[in-house]
Amino acid sequence: MVRMKYGFVLLGNDKQVVELAQEAEAAGWDAIFLPDDYGSAWLRLAAIAMKTERIRLGTMLTPLPQHHPWTVAAQAATLDHLSNGRVILAAGLGVLELDKFGLQENRKRAQMLDEGLDLLSLWWQGTSMRELTYQGRHYQLAEMAADVSWPTHKPLQQPRIPIWVVGGEKASQVRRSARWDGALMHGSPEEIRQRRAMIEAQRIDSVPLEYIVEGETPGNDPEQARAITQAYAEAGATWWIESMWEEKDRGYDIRERIRMGPPGGVQVR
Repeated sequence: MVRMKYGFVLLGNDKQVVELAQEAEAAGWDAIFLPDDYGSAWLRLAAIAMKTERIRLGTMLTPLPQHHPWTVAAQAATLDHLSNGRVILAAGLGVLELDKFGLQENRKRAQMLDEGLDLLSLWWQGTSMRELTYQGRHYQLAEMAADVSWPTHKPLQQPRIPIWVVGGEKASQVRRSARWDGALMHGSPEEIRQRRAMIEAQRIDSVPLEYIVEGETPGNDPEQARAITQAYAEAGATWWIESMWEEKDRGYDIRERIRMGPPGGVQVR
């Protein structure tokens, strides 16, 4: 069984997340992730890249339909170079406000997500904006005749920065997960096992897919924390992302939880 890797979603102000990321690297976590609020995550991650050496850096998650794909491509590729190839992009539809948007709007976002991911992958392969042509439902790009030398968005990691998408129960989510590099999942270990089998059945790429589970383990009960993550590892999950989204009385705060180390690992401090 492949060793499970452990990430942490960091919450706090600009300076706090930089400090927390350094704490996470020292405590043996494999990655940190920031909520992508209006694109601010990329600036924070750039600051973190300058203060860390090993830990991977990502978003949780980037609502790609709300951004220009070429902007995200440039930001992520620049960060990949600044961090020496440590970036992960988790991308999704964004918050679905069903009281304001109907099914048609959700379908539009899904189409924009798929087309946006296609464009990211093309740019990250080294195709310049000047040379790229693309004809989609929502994005159309024609080859430019200008003599200006447009930059490429080729990251350090090849063939691309790893792309993680939501691996939900819908057929469209299963198909999307099978195309990219990681599937973000929620559910019991048995539900993860079943959905993993569905995704693998549609996967063409021979490169192993990452299966990512997000949740919270009791930092003050290492044995229980290990038991929780072990069950998901046995179901096929390759990443556990620790997240403390809700404010509640745990007996410790986010900094203390980071210092306790990954639920299935040993601190390296």
